Amino acid sequence: MPTRKEQTANAKTDSKQDYVDIKMGDHDLFVKKGYDGLYTLNDFLLGIWFLIGSVFFYFEHLKDWGVTLFVLGSLQMLIRPTIRLFHRFQLRKHYEKEYEEKQ
Repeated sequence: MPTRKEQTANAKTDSKQDYVDIKMGDHDLFVKKGYDGLYTLNDFLLGIWFLIGSVFFYFEHLKDWGVTLFVLGSLQMLIRPTIRLFHRFQLRKHYEKEYEEKQ
């Protein structure tokens, strides 16, 4: 029996949930390749902000800038999962609509 990755979505034979899951899996394989560079850049910048912010805490006159970099890094940590959640909700909605149109 083929694995989920080897299956092809068929709106006539698959349940709505199976159809959407298969289509989203195919989409993830294609889209993740393009986003890997962005995720890496985001993670690299995050590391830089926290590293510089940590060093700034050694110097009294730079502590405010250190806190600012920590806040920036914390906000940046929220960007990645927010984009991922928004993308998945939109993608699921798109494939559910596609499934309904093929019925």
